[in-house]
Amino acid sequence: MKNRRKINTVDYKVLIKKTGFFLLPLQIIILNCVDTLTAKAAEKPVLSVVQSQENAQHWSGITKRLESIGVEYCVIPLTSVKNVADWGDRSILFLPNIETLTPTQALALEEWKSKGGNLIASGPVGSLSTPGVRQLLKTLLGGYWGFSLKDKQPLQPPTKVNYSWVTNKGLFGNVHGGVLIPNNTTSQAVAMWNGAGNFAAVVATERTTFLGWRWGADTASNTELDSAWLKAALNRYSSSKNTKKIAGGSSSCTTSVASVPNEQRSQRRVEVPPVKITGVSGRANVQTNNNPSPSPAPSPSSKPPTAEEAIDQLEQQVRWNVAPHSNAPIAASEAIAMQQELENLIGRVESSHLAALVNDGNTLNSQSTKAEVTQNPNTPTSISNKEQVVAQARTVAKNLPQLIVNKNYALARQQWLTTKTNLWKQFPTDRRLAPAEIRAVWLDRGTIVRAGSEQELAKIFDRLAQAGINTIFFETVNAGYTIYPSKVAPQQNPLIRGWNPLASGVKLAHERGMEIHAWVWTFAAGNQRHNQLLNIDPNYPGPVLAAHPDWANYDQQGRMIPSGQTKPFYDPANPELRQYLLKLYEEIVTEYQVDGLQLDYIRYPFQDPAAGRSYGYGKAARNQFQQLTGVDPMKITPSQTQLWQEWTKFRTQQVDTFVSQVSQMLRQQRRNLILSVAVFPLPEYERIQKIQQHWEGWARQGNVDLVVPMTYAQDTVRFQTLAKPWIASTQLGSALLIPGIRLLSLPTLGAFDQLQLVRDLPVSGYALFAAENLNHDLQRLFSNTQGRLQSPVTEPLPHRQPFQSALNRYIALRREWQLTLPSDKQQTTEKGIGDFYSQAEIIQNALTQLASTPSASKLVTAKANLSRFQSLFRVWMRQQQMENSYQIRAWENRLTGIERLLSYGERQLDSNSQQKPNTIGR
Repeated sequence: MKNRRKINTVDYKVLIKKTGFFLLPLQIIILNCVDTLTAKAAEKPVLSVVQSQENAQHWSGITKRLESIGVEYCVIPLTSVKNVADWGDRSILFLPNIETLTPTQALALEEWKSKGGNLIASGPVGSLSTPGVRQLLKTLLGGYWGFSLKDKQPLQPPTKVNYSWVTNKGLFGNVHGGVLIPNNTTSQAVAMWNGAGNFAAVVATERTTFLGWRWGADTASNTELDSAWLKAALNRYSSSKNTKKIAGGSSSCTTSVASVPNEQRSQRRVEVPPVKITGVSGRANVQTNNNPSPSPAPSPSSKPPTAEEAIDQLEQQVRWNVAPHSNAPIAASEAIAMQQELENLIGRVESSHLAALVNDGNTLNSQSTKAEVTQNPNTPTSISNKEQVVAQARTVAKNLPQLIVNKNYALARQQWLTTKTNLWKQFPTDRRLAPAEIRAVWLDRGTIVRAGSEQELAKIFDRLAQAGINTIFFETVNAGYTIYPSKVAPQQNPLIRGWNPLASGVKLAHERGMEIHAWVWTFAAGNQRHNQLLNIDPNYPGPVLAAHPDWANYDQQGRMIPSGQTKPFYDPANPELRQYLLKLYEEIVTEYQVDGLQLDYIRYPFQDPAAGRSYGYGKAARNQFQQLTGVDPMKITPSQTQLWQEWTKFRTQQVDTFVSQVSQMLRQQRRNLILSVAVFPLPEYERIQKIQQHWEGWARQGNVDLVVPMTYAQDTVRFQTLAKPWIASTQLGSALLIPGIRLLSLPTLGAFDQLQLVRDLPVSGYALFAAENLNHDLQRLFSNTQGRLQSPVTEPLPHRQPFQSALNRYIALRREWQLTLPSDKQQTTEKGIGDFYSQAEIIQNALTQLASTPSASKLVTAKANLSRFQSLFRVWMRQQQMENSYQIRAWENRLTGIERLLSYGERQLDSNSQQKPNTIGR
């Protein structure tokens, strides 16, 4: 259109000279108007509206008012917001009655607003968020919700100042809301409550409008008044030339008032763009994309791997550093992150003590009180000391922002580090507190080789059993060698002489009531570091590739080992290689009574196509892709978007289909075999581009039972940042997710801290890497806190007895409620607490019946009761949420964990329908 307008303008100038006619200016005016309207239409909608669980009850009123105004808008589900891009690229963002934002969401909102965004908010925004978030929102909104008014009050304009955009008489009427407290001199009270005190009802800054009532709630205000205020705010921003789109935000918008039926409006979604892990000073951001299919865009660029292992490079990308004695400035975002981490650590300490009380013998079969239990004279750490440390920690967390405002940066860091250390010391490491969970460890080749005999290996198994470990990932295939004498593989590991470690491991594990899963390297064919141990040529590709060089994979420069890495890889597209691996795995699960198989290196090597480093050019892969597309993949580059995406998809499918083949083979051999995968916790898009590992798809399709993301980090913040996106994911079907914890260089109490976080999240266990790093201090800690029960009753394994595990976990959860909730009765209505305990009892009865004799009908009943209970839980816990938000979140997570165990059990129930009915219940 722009070119056409230019041509017409030129034509006009020529013709006006030749003809003298003045008709063309009208044509040009029309063309300009059309272009202007087209441009404005292309910019719509400028408004995004945030939807959350907290405004769900008002959502019909919210959409009704938006429709009455006629404004086009996008809906952003709050649960999808993980980074600044997720707030969208619209210039105006409306937060109607959003009471809880996470620190990540608040920091992203701050960044979004700094790029020119305009905020409209209503109700007690952020009032249930953490203190750090509330402090940040005060700055962003220009004020905060002080307290609710008892009755409706008339709105009136301020008496001394008139604001040009607050002149419509329709803006004033009776409203039931709350008093807003302006934050500073830049905030303006543009409407007041006409009652005692003349308090602010609407607060505004240059780019925010904060309404002091729940907008869209019919009990608070009427449609006309609500609509008038929103129109005024929108007109204010539209006329202030602040409607430029936000750079870097998500541009996807599939709905508008005009085009979407009323009944569909609550289901609007904004697509999430591809994102990547980024390191931010003072805090860690892992940004995630839950799109199940690979994006056609080329991979984001990243630095070459600097560590010998790709997983080491992953850890280097996520940093949390609070350096002692440094007086470097601390940004507001860093201050919030430091404050949030202290508050979370306080929550983990208190949660661990509560779990320890629940597990303190059999004293909790009745309504024991906290005071009664804590008088136990055998408890070396006095409760008073713990309470004093926690109280002091809360004070430090509260005062951190002021220290930073006063530029006392070194003191802030010193207090933060000291407080963290003191809190760690308050963990109850002398008492059992572990729930029914998967406690796995990778038993590595080096530890097995050093054992040297079954007798010495037995000592290792004794230690692991004493530490409460119930699942062993036993390294069986490493660098192309088997650890046992194989009829399929070309060579047993030369470091093993005169014995069969796999046979010994199966025997020793089962004697101790432990499971043993054969841990195999899938597509990694050799290892230069292993070659050094054998004192052979460092470039030796391993015994399999030495015998079958055609099975090798290569990078774009024809090298088997990519630059900066240490391992050659197989070509997953090679059918002969696939049949070899399937036959090898079949030998393992048929010749040895292992309980499962774990696939490691189930991927391509680490790549960065944008930096010219790609991999996967094996002979079979190149031939097959050329047959499919007519193009040799060696001749395409990431700049050829469509072809490159086809190439990436082709390689990804080679891994996907092989996992499916392994799963089918295992089920045919023994239906009770567990298939697990050790995987990278990179964001899905980035992972597919860099290593072609799409494990969400394997889980959704039911091909794997356990997903073990290698969430290795040297502190809890990094660990949580890596693990939480996948723990919260709804893309894993019924598979159980078991986060990996790396013990190397991890402080003993730091390891315990990560374990406590796992137990407060909706997962069913963890995996430790590796047995060689299980030192005496960790051994003692694990023995005390999760060691084997003295009771003759065997502790259930979640992946074997999901229903019994769900019941055991729920009973422990109810005991925690018994310890803590009665003291809050005064703040909870009798009917409310009565309904809560009544529904809690119904769930326990349903779970008990399901665990005793599993059936489809009992499962449906249990899931329905649990779902009903979960939907009401936050309502019941509203007061407690304000006082101890961490514990309420932990309880909600445990309910979610129980729900996931039921879903996992449902899959087992279906697959075992032809077997004995009690095989999965207990």
